[in-house]
Amino acid sequence: MDTITNGQARRDDPSPQGGPAPQLDLDAVFRESNIGAVLDKLERELIGLEPVKSRIRDIAALLLVDKLRHSLGLSAGAPSLHMSFTGNPGTGKTTVALRMAEILHRLGYVRKGHLIAVTRDDLVGQYIGHTAPKTREVLKRAMGGVLFIDEAYYLYRPENERDYGQEAIEILLQVMENQREDLVVIFAGYKDRMDTFFRSNPGMSSRVAHHIDFPDYTPAELHSIAGLMLEQMQYQLDSEADTTLLEYIERRIKQPHFANARSVRNALDRARLRQASRLFERRGGLLSKEDLVTIKAADIRASRVFAAEKSAGQAENQ
Repeated sequence: MDTITNGQARRDDPSPQGGPAPQLDLDAVFRESNIGAVLDKLERELIGLEPVKSRIRDIAALLLVDKLRHSLGLSAGAPSLHMSFTGNPGTGKTTVALRMAEILHRLGYVRKGHLIAVTRDDLVGQYIGHTAPKTREVLKRAMGGVLFIDEAYYLYRPENERDYGQEAIEILLQVMENQREDLVVIFAGYKDRMDTFFRSNPGMSSRVAHHIDFPDYTPAELHSIAGLMLEQMQYQLDSEADTTLLEYIERRIKQPHFANARSVRNALDRARLRQASRLFERRGGLLSKEDLVTIKAADIRASRVFAAEKSAGQAENQ
């Protein structure tokens, strides 16, 4: 016989001892939580990053099973949910944090499911007595959801004895331990710097259970990401521009200050600017919808990425 207990689909079958042995319908609970929709959204939003998406699915599975165990009075203690996301800029850390907040909310691990994203400047004051109220105000806003601290290693500056970052860290540690059932903290930043940060703050490291590394995108993945971005902006590339964009990405990756998907978005914004300028110079004529939505190879090839390579080639021939 199927029954519903505490919102869980449950089947009462005889146990070997002769009494009823409750069996929970995992598929039903999965559907009711609707976390499948969040995982599907994450799959659509992020090209590549298979290790990251696999780890998020594993965490979601752990939380779902923990919820089922709890409904039967089985408990291994509240799971530690604080996390560390490491990787270069533009690799999807904030997007994954947003989806993680949704998953936690739908499974009942946070009350609201919102994300508050901050940096050192939002937490650390400039003078004595300023840091504690700033940090507590941020924590107050984040309660019931997820606090995402980007470039978290800047909180710790051992070279400056008068720095107030340590005060913010101590407040965070206290709240992460005492109110972990109402707040999840995600620390983010470059991997090498985050490793140093955790080594310097063992109390912080011991409270962070999940360390997820975000790899850089390949040129082909960035090219696909650009296609999604253009679709969302209702633009398209002609065939030559499509080839030129991949060529641009392959060159841009090798240059300094490359920020993965963020750099690709900036490149598309500049291409849109050049397209608009090109169309503006044609004023007096009629423009079709295709003119307005199409980015051409020249709009991309005008980038300094190509200009720098051309200049270098000319210098070698002189």
